[in-house]
Amino acid sequence: MAHIHDDKIKGLELIATDIRQDVIRMISEAGSGHPAGSLGMADVFTALYFHVLHHDPKQPDWEDRDRLILSNGHICPVRYAAMAHAGYFPKDELMTLRKFGSRLQGHPERLRMPGLESTSGPLGAGLAQGCGLTYAARMDGKKWRTYVVASDGEHGAGLHWEAVMFAGKYGLANLTCIIDRNNIQIDGTTEEVMPLEPLKEKYEAFNWHVIDADGNDIRVIIEAVNAAKTVSDRPTAIIAHNIPGRGVSFMEGKYEWHGKAPNAEEAARALDELREIKTRIESEH
Repeated sequence: MAHIHDDKIKGLELIATDIRQDVIRMISEAGSGHPAGSLGMADVFTALYFHVLHHDPKQPDWEDRDRLILSNGHICPVRYAAMAHAGYFPKDELMTLRKFGSRLQGHPERLRMPGLESTSGPLGAGLAQGCGLTYAARMDGKKWRTYVVASDGEHGAGLHWEAVMFAGKYGLANLTCIIDRNNIQIDGTTEEVMPLEPLKEKYEAFNWHVIDADGNDIRVIIEAVNAAKTVSDRPTAIIAHNIPGRGVSFMEGKYEWHGKAPNAEEAARALDELREIKTRIESEH
């Protein structure tokens, strides 16, 4: 497996920090949204849009593109920001998040924005959609891959586990589910609301290959995705352990920031911290 040069990783880390800043600006401007999950998954979405996915922002409907489904649609600010930085639409449009008439609604709407594969919102449905895409690709002899991002909290939905069983039964090797394992949801920690552990063993029992990964380490994320590509007989689940609110000290690990927008003062503090992180990354050799 090819080594990723340190300069490449540094560049991706800088993009992830810019995306986090945009997330704060977007949600603060909107006055509503979900900062904790969006900040926590910035490294995963940076890895996807700037290294992993076979895609073309200038041809968002390119037939041979990889498909990316965001099941936990409430963290769409991080996807919108990543897409804007990748060139799908102008960055200044990010400030229209959740406004009337905007393409950037509080959950992604497929028909509004080129480059979205699904309209998401009902938690638990994304993996089933990804299974359908992957199975159809097999029937058509296509080689593109399907990536599904799903939250840990939505594992409380029965439909998700039906999809887990389907993918395991049919050995959907071109399917990778990246689990946003940040251990929080709107009412508290996942283990308080509906315990998930042992999560890895549950997936393995349904004939999945499972990789535990640091969801805030871009190199580790890319290596996990590359490892998934070598598995030819079953789907892969990457359990991406990450810190909700990553990069903003007063948000990190706190479920209260699951769906709470920062006010102007809080947004300014958050942006100051993220600028400091960016400066530190830039100074590293």
